[in-house]
Amino acid sequence: MIPAGLAIILDMDGVILDSNPVHREAWRTYNRRFGIEMDERMEQRMYGRRNDEIVRDFFGADLDPEAVIAHGAEKERLYRAIMAPRLSESLVPGLAEFLLRRNGTPTGLATNAEPANVDFVLDGVLVGDAPLRRCFQVVVDGHQVQQPKPDPEIYLRVARMLGSDPRNCVVFEDSRTGVESARAAGARVVGLRTTHKEFKNIDLTVDDFRSPELEKWLEVQKPV
Repeated sequence: MIPAGLAIILDMDGVILDSNPVHREAWRTYNRRFGIEMDERMEQRMYGRRNDEIVRDFFGADLDPEAVIAHGAEKERLYRAIMAPRLSESLVPGLAEFLLRRNGTPTGLATNAEPANVDFVLDGVLVGDAPLRRCFQVVVDGHQVQQPKPDPEIYLRVARMLGSDPRNCVVFEDSRTGVESARAAGARVVGLRTTHKEFKNIDLTVDDFRSPELEKWLEVQKPV
């Protein structure tokens, strides 16, 4: 049970969907078309970042804007093709039950992801008998903010749209970039160990939404 007066905000990749393994696969396959071999350092750099930043990292900072958009769009089409048959089974364990238990708590989504990927997940996954989209009153993607994570803009915007003080928002993140963004916004932060195993400056770390310590921690949270 989430106490009255609080809101919850979820990231998407690594929080709703354990999708980073597929993103890595898609980037490796796509980059090979251009003679670029992904290594571990490149994979680590992509977590929690917006596509325009990732594309410029992999293909060069001086790439023109149209090429950045084209590379990003084509890679994401490949990602969705790979992920489509795995979509429902790739939900982070316990997510659906957690959302069904939220008991009217204001709920938002804040993601650096591309709009097409957001639609793919929110309309392609069912929670109970309804699309996942029904669980969120507010959805903000990476194209709706000037500064992507780790800037706090996206979390400040979602909190404002939910009508909540950022200090009364519980953010669920999997990337260090996302944690930094939520912390800078003033939110309380729960880290999921889907992408990283350790975090700094965080309130709680859990394996997934089934972790018993999550419910215990939420129950004692109070609005300011």
